[in-house]
Amino acid sequence: MTLYNISNTALVISLFSYIAAFIVFVISYTGRRFGNRDPQEQIRKWGTRAFGITVFGLAMQIIYFVSRWIANRFIPVSNLFEFMSFLSMMVIVAFVILYLIYRKPLLGAFATPVGFIILAYAMVFPWEAQPLIPSLNSVWLYIHVTTAATAEAFFAVGFAGGLMYLLRVVKFQSAEKRDRKQQRGVEFTLFAVLCVFGFIFSTMLFRGIGYEAAFAGQEVVQGNVTEVTVEYTMPPIAAPHGYETISMDSFLGMNQPLFQAPDWMNGVNAGRKFNTFLWSLLFGLVLYGLLRLILRKPIGAAIQPVLRDIDPEDLDEITYRAIAIGFPLFTLGALIFAMIWAHIAWNRFWGWDPKEVWALITWLFYSAYLHLRLGRGWLGLRSAWLAVIGFVVVMFTLIGVNLIIAGLHSYAGV
Repeated sequence: MTLYNISNTALVISLFSYIAAFIVFVISYTGRRFGNRDPQEQIRKWGTRAFGITVFGLAMQIIYFVSRWIANRFIPVSNLFEFMSFLSMMVIVAFVILYLIYRKPLLGAFATPVGFIILAYAMVFPWEAQPLIPSLNSVWLYIHVTTAATAEAFFAVGFAGGLMYLLRVVKFQSAEKRDRKQQRGVEFTLFAVLCVFGFIFSTMLFRGIGYEAAFAGQEVVQGNVTEVTVEYTMPPIAAPHGYETISMDSFLGMNQPLFQAPDWMNGVNAGRKFNTFLWSLLFGLVLYGLLRLILRKPIGAAIQPVLRDIDPEDLDEITYRAIAIGFPLFTLGALIFAMIWAHIAWNRFWGWDPKEVWALITWLFYSAYLHLRLGRGWLGLRSAWLAVIGFVVVMFTLIGVNLIIAGLHSYAGV
């Protein structure tokens, strides 16, 4: 068995371990209703088991990381699959640290899903090892990327804590205008998470059935008109604008694209990315609809009873501490170390590249979070919402910029 086989097997085991840990963390709270045991003893017992499973999954992911590093001969963070896998590992590391401090098993029911969702997202992209391109062949790859990812992992745990706080305190039974606005915000956040599941599920589904479609068109590249072929691995709800269909597998009676992407979506892959977004949205809507049908109430309202014994102030404190740890690491990794590497690689500290701009936006957002919390006393709901929105900014910086906006960091895409 090669190192890559060992690495890939360990990564799959870690994914299922995190899913199992999530289930046991949930049981630690929901299972207390059964039997005559003391509820706190039930939580402690099952929470300890879930934490042990989480640590086992983390150990497997460390084996993946080390064995792939040895096989690659460079740290495995050079493409989107490797980086997102590393980020998921650091999310679990951040959770383990905060769990050992606060001993709150319910945090695992929200932090472990963040970890395995990011890991499952990473697995959608090609797993094949790729040679390190010259611009990444630097010791600053180790310093900049790993430090920034560690910071973003703490932001992810802050997101989990903030979402838990919202689910705990939002008044889902109230008809007041302010409360209804909070309810819609929480439901939209949960729907967005389901859309990520939709992306993962739809990508794996169509990849599994081997779906293919191809389109031909023309693109202007450096002033020259070039013939371009775009291949889809999902049924084309939206074809590239101005392209002709070369081939297309039939799917549920659909033999032609339903429509073309808008003409303002420029770029060779713009239509394909828009089509992927539509399928993610569609599957997200189906998942959300099914859950609403099963629960017969808003998802947030169904989750809230599980959180009723959790002190909201503890959740608020965990959220703040996670972000307070992540912020200086992000300052170092995503800004200072990044600018040093940029000067070495491109002879300038700052160039308004899209990734650089969004890293700055992320830093400014969390700077505002800390200022408003520490200087203006924004605690509770407002602080939780900032933690949730901040992680959305982080994920766009990591994923949206790489896959949507062309720039010097586009090598980190597929």
